[in-house]
Amino acid sequence: MGSSKNRWRFTLLRSPTNHRKPSPPPEFICPISGELMADPVIVSSGQTFERNCVLACISLSFKPTTFLATVDFTTIIPNLALKSAIVNWCRTNSFLPIPQPIDIRSALKIVQALMKDSPDFPLIRLSSCLSSTSEDSVVAAAADSCSTTPLPLLTTRPFCYSSSSSSEIDNSIEEDEEIFCKLRSGLTSNQEEAVDSLRKITRMKQESRIHLCTPRLLSALRHLIVSKYSSVQVNSVAALVNLSLENANKVKIVRSGIVPPLIDVLRGGFPEAQDHAAGALFSLALDDQNKTAIGVLGALPPLLHALRSGSDRSRHDSALALYHLSLVQSNRAKLVKLGSVQLFLNMVKSGHMTGRVMLVLGNLATSIEGRAAMLDGGAVECLLRLLSQAEFDSESTRECCLGALYGLSQGGLRFKGLAKEAGAEELLIKEEETGTERCKEKAKKILEVMRQKYEEEETVDWEALLNSDELTRSRYELVYGKG
Repeated sequence: MGSSKNRWRFTLLRSPTNHRKPSPPPEFICPISGELMADPVIVSSGQTFERNCVLACISLSFKPTTFLATVDFTTIIPNLALKSAIVNWCRTNSFLPIPQPIDIRSALKIVQALMKDSPDFPLIRLSSCLSSTSEDSVVAAAADSCSTTPLPLLTTRPFCYSSSSSSEIDNSIEEDEEIFCKLRSGLTSNQEEAVDSLRKITRMKQESRIHLCTPRLLSALRHLIVSKYSSVQVNSVAALVNLSLENANKVKIVRSGIVPPLIDVLRGGFPEAQDHAAGALFSLALDDQNKTAIGVLGALPPLLHALRSGSDRSRHDSALALYHLSLVQSNRAKLVKLGSVQLFLNMVKSGHMTGRVMLVLGNLATSIEGRAAMLDGGAVECLLRLLSQAEFDSESTRECCLGALYGLSQGGLRFKGLAKEAGAEELLIKEEETGTERCKEKAKKILEVMRQKYEEEETVDWEALLNSDELTRSRYELVYGKG
C-alpha cells in the first residue's frame, strides 16, 4: 500500500516534465499576424484573418504578397464558428489566457512591417475597396510609413505639421488610421466609437479639421450620415459641421457628393441630426462656389420646411443658409416659385426671427421675380408698418428693412402708388432725420426714387392702377419695371 502511494506520487512529479504545451492548429493562426486569432473574420475571397489585421490592410491599401493572387478584402464577415472552436480548444488544452483581439495600432505596425518587406510595394492597391479619388492620399500616408523622413506626408496635411517630430506624426497617423478603419468596419459599435472620436477631434483641433478632410473620409461619412442608428447619424453630421468650418474644406465637401444625403437628413433624420444638417448647409453656403450647387441639389425646400417647423436652432441656421443661398439669382428665382415670400412676410408680421428673415427679403427684393412677389404679397405695407412701430431688435434689422424697401422701390410706378398710400414719405423723412448714417442714406435714396418724375405722373390714376386686374404687357413693365 505504501509502495502504491509512492508510485502515485512519482507519477504526479513526472507528469509536468512530460507534458508539453500543444501547438494551435494552423487554421487558428492569422496569416498576417502569425498569432492565435481572437476575432476571426472571413473575407470575400474565402480566407480567414484577424479582424483588425484586415482593417489595417484596407486602411493602408495593402495586400499580403502571399495571397496576392486571390485575396479580396471587399467585405468581411465574422467567423463565429471558428471563434467558438478556438475558445473551446484553448479551454480543453489549458491554453491560457484565452487570446484577446489585437488592437488596431498593433495591427497597423504589423502590416507596415509587411509592407516594408514586400518587393511590390507601393504598387499593390485595394482598388476594389478604395475609390480612385482617395488613392493619392492613401498612397502618401502609406509611403510615409516606409520612409525615414516625414516630409512626403505634407502633401496631405497642413504646413504647420512641418515642425512636428516624426514620433508625433506617427501617432497622428495611427490615430487617423484607427478612426478610418472603424468607420469602414461595418460594425455599428466600431462606427459609433469612430464618429464620436472624429467629432471630438474636429471640434477641438483646427489642424485636424484640415488634414482629416480627405476624399476617403468624406466617402465613409457620406454613407454614415444616413445611418439608421441615432448616435452614428448625429455624430457623423456633427463631425461634418466641424470639418466645414475650415474655408479650405467647403468646396471639397460639396464636391464629394455629401450634400444629397445631408438634405435627406434635414428632411427626415433624427431631430438632433436635423439641427446639425441645417448648420452644415449654412456653413457650406458661405463659399460662393457652393451656392448654386446647393440650390440645384434641392436644399431650398427642406430649408424652408425647417424654417417653418424645425427647432429654434434649426430655424436660425436655416434662415442664415437661405440668406447666403439667396445671394445667387438662380436661388432667388427658385425661392419665389416655392412661395417663400409669403412665409417670410408672415414671420415678419409675427415678429419671429425678424432680423434674419429681413436679410432674405432684402436679397429677394433685388430681383424682378422677388419684387413682383413681394409687391403682390403686401410687402410695402408690412415693412412700412414695421418701420412706424420702431420695434426692431437691432439697428441692423432696421437697416435691412430699409434695404428691402429700397429694392422694392426699383419696381416702377406700382411701388410708388403702394408707398404713397401707406404714408411712406413721412416715415422716410423721419428716418432721414433721426436714423443712423446707413438708415439716413437708404431713406434718402428711397425718397429720391419716389420724388423723381412726379411732374410726369400727376395724371396717373393711382387707385385704378392699384386695383387693376388686367394689365397688358407694356403696362406690366411700367408697373413692375424692367429690372
